[in-house]
Amino acid sequence: MGLVPLEEAQGYVTDACSRLAPATAPLARALGQVSAERVVATEAVPPFDNSAMDGYAVRAADTAGAPVVLSVMATLAAGSPTSAPVGPGEAIRIMTGAPVPEGADAVVMVEDTSSRGEGRQVEVRAEVSPGAAIRRAGEDLAPGDVVVDPGTPLTPGHLGVLASVGVAELSVFPRARVGVLSTGDELVSGPAPLLPGQIRDSNRPTLLGMVAEAGCEAVDLGSANDDEASISEAVDVAARRCDAVVTSGGVSMGDFDLVKVVLDRLGDMRWMQVAVKPAKPLAFGIIAATPVFGLPGNPVSSMVSFELFARPALRKMMGFPPTTWRRPLLAAVAEEPLERRPDGKTHLVRVIAVLDDDGRYRVRPVRGQGSHQLAAMASANALAVLGDGDGVARGEPVRVMVLSST
Repeated sequence: MGLVPLEEAQGYVTDACSRLAPATAPLARALGQVSAERVVATEAVPPFDNSAMDGYAVRAADTAGAPVVLSVMATLAAGSPTSAPVGPGEAIRIMTGAPVPEGADAVVMVEDTSSRGEGRQVEVRAEVSPGAAIRRAGEDLAPGDVVVDPGTPLTPGHLGVLASVGVAELSVFPRARVGVLSTGDELVSGPAPLLPGQIRDSNRPTLLGMVAEAGCEAVDLGSANDDEASISEAVDVAARRCDAVVTSGGVSMGDFDLVKVVLDRLGDMRWMQVAVKPAKPLAFGIIAATPVFGLPGNPVSSMVSFELFARPALRKMMGFPPTTWRRPLLAAVAEEPLERRPDGKTHLVRVIAVLDDDGRYRVRPVRGQGSHQLAAMASANALAVLGDGDGVARGEPVRVMVLSST
């Protein structure tokens, strides 16, 4: 079986995954989800002219030739109804957010004033123009303005704007429930001493974290032994209770790599040897209408495979715009040589990327590029993408996939 080009494998996986059906969610739980509807403002924001600061509401013309002394007629706090109109030579003490009273066309900030006569008068030391320090009704949003469009990933700012127009719930694409299953007789969890031949399961905690970081609801499916019955039962149950399933291990070419055998029997699967290093073996298909990602067992390969194939597909399922399915490839410069040998594959080198003043990343490889070296992978924050060839020399440009800014 020949190697499948990376772009072909990525396209095959994402094309096979459909968006989840929209559902109504309360605004308080919609952070990070994607809007499935257009929301239009039905009222103005702000709903009335109000003061942008603490000070005095005045007629701008009365401040000509400042300093001037004006009579203080009342005090107006935020949340209060409007007071009597401001007449010539008058002022009203006003707090931030309070409605601008009739007759006033400007606000003088309190720093430019001095109170006199036990607060019955105010000296205005600065001349102001009409409209000074006034927030106009509808200045942020007018009735009929679009608040969010379909396909908008909802940030804290979006939640605030939606709340400002009275939205309590809206239609969103739900978070995908993604089950994570490890396979292998050698796997154990917890601090108990290892018996001969055992290793602790690091893939499941890692993938559960990656699933959550991608915006999904992570479901811990535990681990299954290397026998067809155990794997079959675990995958079948997972496919029926989750929106997607991620397994690790058992998709290579060994005698005990049984995940591929089980997946082939349960659903419409495709097994690929992808032209990429690490993360060459990949099983993907649909079981009970649920996408199943069979990732390799080596911990670094599992992480890279998730980044390349599972994460983009899951983000598509959750309604994210196509431009955000995959992490962007950014310009970088190699601070040290990034070496490789020609083998027909794209190599993903684990690197530490630091953003320079010129807007480009400068990268250096971590020590330990083996597909089993999870500690080295954890110290990296990016993957340098090396096309087939001899690598990149020090000082040469290279594209990087930044995984984390920390």
